[in-house]
Amino acid sequence: MKRVDILRIVLKVAVEIRGFIISNLGFPSRELYHIRDRDENFYMLGSMGLCGSIALGLAVSSPKKEVIAIEGDGSILMNLGSLATAANIRPPNLTILIIDNEAHSSTGFQPTFTAGVTDLAAIARGAGIEDVVTVRDEKELESRFFDAVKSDKLSLIVAKSDKSWEDVPIIDLDPLLMKKRFIKAIRADFEG
Repeated sequence: MKRVDILRIVLKVAVEIRGFIISNLGFPSRELYHIRDRDENFYMLGSMGLCGSIALGLAVSSPKKEVIAIEGDGSILMNLGSLATAANIRPPNLTILIIDNEAHSSTGFQPTFTAGVTDLAAIARGAGIEDVVTVRDEKELESRFFDAVKSDKLSLIVAKSDKSWEDVPIIDLDPLLMKKRFIKAIRADFEG
């Protein structure tokens, strides 16, 4: 699967359920922004490894809203503790999607440990997350992802991806504006 196709599926479901997305830095955020920008998308800039932690905080503080963390294999490997924390808190409205292309794609495609023997699904299960699945094609991803966001438990999906990327420009949003509009979208959710 191509990452951009994975992101299209995630975005389609997120729009349908009116969910929030926290997107990993670099190409995943750039591609998501290129596909469709929305106030409910938060694009990580310069903070590798923190996507899942921020999404966890949002899920806990907004229990009636679905929250989706779009992680990368390199990013989640930098903060495996976030999986243990999420497993112990167990927010039922959090879905963690790890796009695993076995490389640090935003810095030159250096291999991650998933190109070797590291199994992110096994690590997530070991951390205590019960609803974990690995998917390898778009049809399975769409079905499993929709089920995950509709379930009443913390879910994690590892989506195996090839190393392709879209040639899209950097995000031209001012970071302060992005933060303000995201906060406004969260507040509207509390008030609505």
